[in-house]
Formats: sequence, structure tokens, C-alpha cells
Amino acid sequence: MFTHTLEENEINTVWKATQETLKTQLTPAVFNTWIVSNPLTKVEVDQQNQALATITCPTAFHATNLKKNLYTQIKETLEAQLNKKVEIEFIVGTPFTPNASSSVDNLSQTAHLLPSQPVKTQQLHGFSSGNSTSPTVDELFSAHTLQASFQDRSKTAAKRIGLRLDYTFKTFAVSTTNEMAHAAATAVSNNPGAAYNPLFLYGGVGVGKTHLMQAIANNILKQNPETNVIYCTGEEFTNEIVNAIQKKRAFDFKQKYRNTQVLLIDDVQFLAGKNAVQEEFFHTFNALTKQASQIILTSDRPPHEINLLESRLRSRFEAGLMIDIQQPSFELRTAILLIKAQANHLDLPMNLAQLISSKVDGARRIEGIIKLLRSEVELKQRTITEELIQSLLKTEAPTISPNLRVKPQDIIKTVADHYRIKQSALKGKRRIKDIVGARHTAMYLLRKELNMPLEEIGKWFSGRDHTSVLHAINKIESEIKEESLTQQDISALRMSLTAISKI
Repeated sequence: MFTHTLEENEINTVWKATQETLKTQLTPAVFNTWIVSNPLTKVEVDQQNQALATITCPTAFHATNLKKNLYTQIKETLEAQLNKKVEIEFIVGTPFTPNASSSVDNLSQTAHLLPSQPVKTQQLHGFSSGNSTSPTVDELFSAHTLQASFQDRSKTAAKRIGLRLDYTFKTFAVSTTNEMAHAAATAVSNNPGAAYNPLFLYGGVGVGKTHLMQAIANNILKQNPETNVIYCTGEEFTNEIVNAIQKKRAFDFKQKYRNTQVLLIDDVQFLAGKNAVQEEFFHTFNALTKQASQIILTSDRPPHEINLLESRLRSRFEAGLMIDIQQPSFELRTAILLIKAQANHLDLPMNLAQLISSKVDGARRIEGIIKLLRSEVELKQRTITEELIQSLLKTEAPTISPNLRVKPQDIIKTVADHYRIKQSALKGKRRIKDIVGARHTAMYLLRKELNMPLEEIGKWFSGRDHTSVLHAINKIESEIKEESLTQQDISALRMSLTAISKI
């Protein structure tokens, strides 16, 4: 016989403490699916100071699974909190308070599952009993199934928000041009609102800003699908404000944006020059940072270069972490190609990936080439060969201007980085084969791209005379005609120098 029942505030305190303990023992998927949604609703204590705890579940399947798989862990944790022996009953229905007037017996679809009652593993409604492969309760509530269900919820949430599922950290190729941005984005996704806030990523077209931004959101949702995330472009944010004002729904707009946990705005430079939009975003920004919500922004340029951007917004953008993502290097473009080829089930050899990356600059153009290649393979049943690649590049690859707006030191540094040698060695007198080849390439580019006099070029390389420089240029010109690898190197270097000239 029960002598007393715990008050609602006591139950809430006990359950909160129990959840904190269970959270450290279970995976996030199991905890969020089977603990958070199945609360403790009643605790009764008898004359022997033993307790009967009631946990209310939304469905019979939840009740069955909890009793079968998590009964012992919940029981032991509750006993530690209550400091007494505990038995648990699982009921099905709407969670109710201990003081509710209606009793458990009056709940529709109530199922008492006491510890002494055997739980039968049975087939679920909707599956034929004659099918030997039909899933059982054990299979449906296995750790693998729970994790799969959790991942499905994450993907559903990502699609609803407007994210691309393939934009993840796993598919993001990292090199020296974007490693800092990648590290910061990873930190933000693992600890939103605390690591770097706001995170401002800027760079030219096709450097991976949107990929990295969406990877943050995908990773946050992977850890907790219930996180309130908003992703939009600067143009979409602007249009939504205009529509809200026209339809007199400004309050709804404010509620939506100022109560989110993570806000991602792509191409935020689009807000500049629009006074009403900047005014609203300013207040939204303040509201979110005050409640420690994470803000991630991307732009094609740093805040101080965004014309017509209000100074108060500029100062807030600059108060966070700003990272410049450079144009992808030859190696990074090759890595991106191989990753995207693998994702599209294309067997792309390394030498052909290098050929493409020597002709194509940004990640978006790379994606376009991959799509063309996939259509050739799937629709026309063609084999990936150098001839096929060359034919696609003729229509895709842009013509690079022969005259670049770069300085001699830019060419020397780019060549040294490309061949992974020190600039001092490149400009020095050592005659090791690899260094000599790189030195000849640098001389060739200084002549062809900057039209420098031979004597002037020689001064950059330990005072070599003009005949040595001319020999180097002629040698590279000859190799370009005969060796595809030299062609690729020159194309890749010009691509890198083109990116530098645009900065």
C-alpha cells in the first residue's frame, strides 16, 4: 500500500537528474529517441519505503522497447536519485501531472508493463505473418535500427531546411588554401554558439564557402535533428522581409528568425544598400548573439569592402572570426575532382584528374565537368579516356589571358609552392634536376606572362646571364610541345596565377 506520492516539482527534479546521468551512458540517438520523449510522470512510495515509478510513453512500441532494453539502466539511475528501491511501470498515453484528476485506468490505450510480466517479441501490424523476413520488435529497436532512424530524421530535417546532403565535412577537400576555414567550421559545428560567433567566411566564386557553411548545419543536425536551424541566401532573407511587410506579418518574421538556434546566411553582401533589411537584420543579429545562438555568414568579400553596408553591421561582422578562403590550388582541385568522381561512381585515373584540374579553376566548374563526364559514361556508354577529357575541356575550359596582373615574386612563390621547394633554392645556384626544372619554368612564366627582359629575369636567379635564361625558356617551350606533364604544370600554374591576379 502506498503511503504518499511525490509532488510534481519533486518528480521533475528527479527526472532531470536521471536524464543527466543517462545522457552520459547512452548514445545521442538512443537518448533523444527513447528517454527525452518518455518522461517520468508519477512516483509512489509504500510502507517499506519502496517506490513505484510510472513512465508515460507515446506508443506501445516505446513502452515495450524501454522495458526490454533500458529497464535496468533507468531503474538503477532512479534508485540512485531516490535513494530507495524502485520498480517501474510503463504506460501508454499522453503525459500527465501527478495531480491530474483522471486516473491511469481512464486513459485510452493504456498498457501496463510491469517487470513480472513477460514481453513477447511479436510482429508489427502491417507485416505478413507468413513472411519469415518480417522485422521483429527486437530488430526494430536494435541499436543499429535506432541509429538509422536517428540519421533519417537528420536527413529529413536537412532537406526541409534546404541543405544539400552531399555538402558534408567528409566530402570537403582540405589544403593550405582552406584549412583554417575548415578547422573553424568544424569547431563551430561541434559547439555552436560558443566557439566562434559570428563566423564570417569570404572568398571568390567556387572556393567552397557554401559547401563549408552547409557542412556545419548538416553536422549539427546529425548530432541533434531537433536543432532549430535556418539556412537562406541574402536575397531570400530580403524577399521574406518584403513579403512580411506587405502582408502585415512582420511579427511572424521576427519570431521565426529571432528564436532560431543556428542562422546561416549565404551571400550576405546582398543585404547592403537596403536600409529596411539592414535594420531588421541588425536587431535579429543582436537578439541571436544575446541568447548565444550561432550565426554563420558568407560573402564574396570582407566586410570592409562591402559597399553600402552599415557601419554597425560591419563592426558586428568583424567582431567574430573572419576567414578568407583562397582559390583552390592545383593539388586541391585534383582532390576535389577525385572526391566528386567517386561520389558519382566514376573511375577517374589520377593522371586524367590532374589534366582536368590544370584546365579548370573553381569547384563549381569542376562539378560541371563531372556532370558532363557522367552523362557521357551513362548515356553514351563511353569510356573515360584522355581523348574524351580533352574533347570536354575544349568546350568547358576558359581561355586564360596570356598577360596576368601579378608581380615577379608572385610567380616565383607560386612555382616554388607548386613544386614544393623553397624560394631560396629556386633562385639559387644548385643544379639538382628537380630544382633546375622548376627554375626553368619560373623563367619561362616571367618572360611569357610579364614580358620581362632576359637580363632582368636573370637578376632574380642569382645573376644568371641572358643566354642561360633564353636556354631555359626554349627548353620549356620544347617540352610543352612534346610532354603532356609539362603542359599540365604550365596550365596549373597559370590557373593559380590567374586567381592571384583577381585578388
